[in-house]
Amino acid sequence: FSCEWAASHFRFRRPHSHLAYALEAGKGGTRAILMAVQAHIITYLLFTRDTKYPSLDRLCQVGQQEQGQALAVALAEILWAAGGSSRAVVCLITPAATVLPPGGYRADTFTGRICLFEFLEKAAAQEFISDHINCFKGEGSHGVVLFLYSLLFSRTLER
Repeated sequence: FSCEWAASHFRFRRPHSHLAYALEAGKGGTRAILMAVQAHIITYLLFTRDTKYPSLDRLCQVGQQEQGQALAVALAEILWAAGGSSRAVVCLITPAATVLPPGGYRADTFTGRICLFEFLEKAAAQEFISDHINCFKGEGSHGVVLFLYSLLFSRTLER
């Protein structure tokens, strides 16, 4: 992955602002993934989340905790759909390499440290993502790449 991809993570605008619902998206390759996730975040905030605020005010009255919850719901929904509504795989990164590359392949600092978690219930996947949301939105977390790997494994390589 390029430096831009490796550094990308899910980052919201300032909480309780006019753009509190919005993900920050730089130029380049990760923008398409961020915008797909953004659509699910807005859908959740407008139509699913229970709040006292009417219509579009719901988007501006989003705090940091609600941002994390909206992201967890969006990621879980997308992964569940990718898994044919029967499974979701969430990839997280471990501190140490779990797999050594076979001969002829160069080790990177990322792929060999991925750990897979499979869920057969959408609610369990959402709760797990919510519990580990900083793995996707923290600075230096490789959050967008982890989500891309999760999508691939949820969909399966055969499909």
